[in-house]
Order: sequence, then structure tokens, then C-alpha cells
Amino acid sequence: MPLSQSSVAAASAAWVWIPDNATVVDDAGYCLVRFPDYFDHQLDVVAFRPHGPLGDAVDAVLERARAFGLPKVRWQVRLYDPPGLVAELEARGGALESMLDVLASDLSGGTASLPSLPPPSVEVTVRWATDVQTQRDGSAVGVAAFGGALPPEDRLEQEADRDAATVPAGRGGMVVAYADGEPAGSGGVMMADGVARLWGGAVVPAARGRGIYRAVLAERLSYAVTHGASMALVKGKIDTSGPILRRAGFTAFGQEPNYDVPL
Repeated sequence: MPLSQSSVAAASAAWVWIPDNATVVDDAGYCLVRFPDYFDHQLDVVAFRPHGPLGDAVDAVLERARAFGLPKVRWQVRLYDPPGLVAELEARGGALESMLDVLASDLSGGTASLPSLPPPSVEVTVRWATDVQTQRDGSAVGVAAFGGALPPEDRLEQEADRDAATVPAGRGGMVVAYADGEPAGSGGVMMADGVARLWGGAVVPAARGRGIYRAVLAERLSYAVTHGASMALVKGKIDTSGPILRRAGFTAFGQEPNYDVPL
């Protein structure tokens, strides 16, 4: 069955990722997340539920965000956010950081739904990050692609332990691709109510253009189908992963801009 705009929008709205070591301010009108310092950005508005005039609601979020003492907040403008939000953010000095395609693929046909992807142009092996070294390798790929720093060693151990439990249980985890024995790509999948949420797909700059992203994608989609997903959902940058995902059969159902707003 083809995916509908409403089903994808609902799945996207339900996807709010907050790490368990973050500080959360969950107000009636918004949700602010202060990420650990090793993330590539520290403060996000991950949900916005305004009451009353839109401009006043935006100002209330920014006033609370200033209490963290950081120079800016990243505001994720979601598909369901009110019209006019982007204009309000730009009026307060907000600058577009990235534009994401909200993409989905119908997996309800099981293995027959999986795309036939061209193989990488180099020898690639993939491993799930169920041990500390693989977890460290996958995190290093993310740092090379997105910025930030490696998590501390105790956090890597916790994440490896988590994936060692969740991957075999069908709840997801991170996969790492190696080219010529070196970590070259990584990406995660989280299973929720029949939806495979694909996150963090990345390839180190020196290894791009060799099909490594496709190898990471194929592994995650195969895992998703094996564990009963009927939809794959991903938010991909329009100028990097977005085109690859479209060629792999994903359909775009809208766009979500990220704005950096000065505090």
C-alpha cells in the first residue's frame, strides 16, 4: 500500500529523539533539550506547541533558552509547526543551518520492498556497534561528518551495552561500515510501532562517492524488514543524503528546516 501524507506526517511528529544524558525542559508550549558538550550543537527546540500569539510564544521559548548561557539555540521547524514560524525566527536573527527532506519508503511488502542498490566501488564490511571499539569507530565517523567530539569512554561503554541488548531484540542500534579495514560510514536505526527511524547516516569526507552510504542504508533496511517494519522514515539533508535516498526509492513528503537563532 502506498504511504500517505498523513501517515508519514504522524510518524514524523512522533519521532522526537532525546538522549538519556541530556537536560530537558518540557513545558506546556515547548520542549528544549540541552545536549552534552560533546555533541556538535548543544541546545535544541525539539517540539513547539504554541498557545496564543505566535510571536509571544517564540519569545517565551527564547527567554527560557537564554538561561542556559549559550550563544544560540537550534530550532527544528517540524512539518506540523504553525505557518509563520520561519518568519518569526528570521525576524529574531535566525539563520538557516540546514534543510531536511522528510523521506519515507514503504516496507510493507517485506523483502520484496527492499531496493536493489548498486554495490560499493570498494570492499566494504559492516558491523553492528555492540562492542566498545565498534561504537567508538561509529562515533568517530559521526564526528568527522558532522562535528562535535567523541563521547567519553564510559558513555561509549554504555552505548555499546545498550546496542548489545537492543540489536538482537529487534529494537535497533548503530551499524558501522569499514573500507580497507578503516571505519568509513555509520548510521543508526530505531524501531518504533512498525516504523524504522533511520538516523545519523554519515560517511567520512575522504571516503565519499564510493557507495558506502548505500551499504549502511542497505544493512539498516534489511534489519528493518527482518524485524517487521512497514515504513522506513528518515530526515536527509537536501544536498547530501537526500538525493541518494530518493534514488533508493524513498519519497519526500515535505521539508523541515533547522534554524540557528541567536540568544
